[in-house]
Amino acid sequence: MSDTNEPVKSGGSAAEAPGADASAGATSAAGSEGGRRVRVVLVDDHRMFRTGVQAEIGETARTGVEVVGEAADVDQAVTVITATRPEVVLLDVHLPGGGGVEVLRRCAPLMADAEQPVRFLALSVSDAAEDVIGVIRGGARGYVTKTITGTDLVDSVFRVQDGDAVFSPRLAGFVLDAFASTDAPPVDEDMDRLTQREREVLRLIARGYAYKEIAKQLFISVKTVESHVSAVLRKLQLSNRHELTRWATARRLV
Repeated sequence: MSDTNEPVKSGGSAAEAPGADASAGATSAAGSEGGRRVRVVLVDDHRMFRTGVQAEIGETARTGVEVVGEAADVDQAVTVITATRPEVVLLDVHLPGGGGVEVLRRCAPLMADAEQPVRFLALSVSDAAEDVIGVIRGGARGYVTKTITGTDLVDSVFRVQDGDAVFSPRLAGFVLDAFASTDAPPVDEDMDRLTQREREVLRLIARGYAYKEIAKQLFISVKTVESHVSAVLRKLQLSNRHELTRWATARRLV
């Protein structure tokens, strides 16, 4: 279930949250005990998950975290982030309208602001290497999965506010392989030819979505979907959607 029409400041009803059982009643050492505060925007297309995160970490007196806004898709995210200028954005990777990478691209000037930088921490159910590397290349300061406990999430938010890089343990290896290791695989030049929107369309095609379904998912027309598919086929020198699916599957994009 997702919702895409309500960029609102969050309320405080209870719902399932990341690591709720493990962290109930806990107070982050980096949070309210030290008198610190951090303003946060939640970006996720599942309203119940946003509500759960809000309930888990958003009690400012306890955690030091003030949730100042929410968004459910790319356009909402850019609008809310620009309006509120939080210190940290908790960003889901897969969002309607182009994904977390598109949010990062459009918020690049805010990240580069020397006086009041907006920093991003990816919070996603996905632990795919491509997703991790994509948002880190886009400028996110870290990536944690939704299995994280509430206490650890608060600590991660404060660390990102301080400029640290934060990763779930297994995911750090992806980043080291991609950016530090001499044995890291080369950049995929074919993938780099595609725009972010073309990559979104490619993934949905490879997952078996019809053009109408893709149009609805990405808030674009069927004709625009057809244009993106044609562009992808041309850039990758492929002939049809079946070849696209094989190409995407070989790169674990599905």
